[in-house]
Amino acid sequence: MPGGIAFEFPQLYFTAFWVTIQLSILGLLSALIIGTVVAVMRVSPFAPLRWIGAAYVEFFRNTPLVVQLFFLFLGLPLVGFRFSTDTFEHIFRGAAIGMGLYHGAYVAEVVRGGLLGVDRGQIEAARSLGLSYPQMLLYVQLPQTFRSVIPPLANIGIALVKNTSLASTIGVTELLFAAEIVESRTFRAQEAFIAAALLYLALTIPLGIAVNALERRMLVVR
Repeated sequence: MPGGIAFEFPQLYFTAFWVTIQLSILGLLSALIIGTVVAVMRVSPFAPLRWIGAAYVEFFRNTPLVVQLFFLFLGLPLVGFRFSTDTFEHIFRGAAIGMGLYHGAYVAEVVRGGLLGVDRGQIEAARSLGLSYPQMLLYVQLPQTFRSVIPPLANIGIALVKNTSLASTIGVTELLFAAEIVESRTFRAQEAFIAAALLYLALTIPLGIAVNALERRMLVVR
């Protein structure tokens, strides 16, 4: 049956599946936090913050994720910085941070669009009530922004799950890496990579369903 080879190498495939899940969760959480902070910087009334936010977005959106991963894995140790003394922990943390930094740039643009889309009248009403700029962001703009940007954020999340496959280039034992090992042992390339594809679908399809349900709930709340 399609994907049956995964049960011939369960420890390899399902350990890699768990690594992919961890990488996806950590990367997505990091991307949401980083992206939100950068988006706030980009709409800030302070010009230096806007410049820093814009530079971050332009850099990470216009350089390949693979290059960024190799810099975190190989470049930082050259200047004396490692995420861990353990090599495997170092490459895993580097991959998770790389996922967060790269996708955080896309999250920032989505959140920035949502912030700019908040009705101007509500912002003026918040100011007339005496709310400070941080309070206005926290209580007025950000809650409305996140309700309106669920679909594009979901697309970024799904893309992030698929992009975890690039972590194999620096030696992280995720699903693609596992499939490559199985293929090299068995020469059954089609079966090995179909199994990996099905396991990726086991992550992305439920994520899409969950996001659609959340979006419908938000529409009801509105």
